[in-house]
Amino acid sequence: MLIPTEASPLSSEGWGIVIEYEEEGFVNDQDAASIDYAKLLKQMQDSTVAANEERRKQGFEPVTVVNWAEPPFYDSAAHKLYWAKELAFGSNSDHTLNYSIRVLGRRGVLVLNAVADMSQLPAIRNQTKAVLAAVEFNEGHRYTDYLPGSDKAAAYGITGLIVGATAAKAGFFKLLIAGILAFKKALLVGLMALAGAIKRFFGGTKEAEPVGEMKP
Repeated sequence: MLIPTEASPLSSEGWGIVIEYEEEGFVNDQDAASIDYAKLLKQMQDSTVAANEERRKQGFEPVTVVNWAEPPFYDSAAHKLYWAKELAFGSNSDHTLNYSIRVLGRRGVLVLNAVADMSQLPAIRNQTKAVLAAVEFNEGHRYTDYLPGSDKAAAYGITGLIVGATAAKAGFFKLLIAGILAFKKALLVGLMALAGAIKRFFGGTKEAEPVGEMKP
């Protein structure tokens, strides 16, 4: 995770960005310039409503995609994408911010997701440029290193990256942030213990070659 230094993660103002790597192949970005984001938002809203019945059966609150909190923007030169959604869970009047950043690479995508309260949008927005500049793929793993016909290609483009995040991530990250807000101190102690156990277990193993890096 990325944690801002100006606020303690244990405070009410604390937030963080969860980083994952999805190696599903090279994502073709040719559809980026032709996407109708208003139409895409309506499609996501409709699909989320349709999925809410199943969510209720599984004991989860229904989700509503209220609006773009930050319309999608794709930097075709850097091959980086970001957008943010305003989400409502059940009848809760405090809406949730789901801020998403994607960095495209040769064989997959770096996935960065921040979940916070809507009131924290200005703080996260101010950090977005710095985060985008700090996260890069290592040489040999970059988007421009892709070898057509040799490397695997993803089955989706930019549209799929945006739509897929709502369906797959919204429920998980809502639960994640709820746990962090409710049990911050216990979670921090647990993570520290887990990190110590992992370090002891893997202490003698060789590190795999990283595909992404954080610039200082």
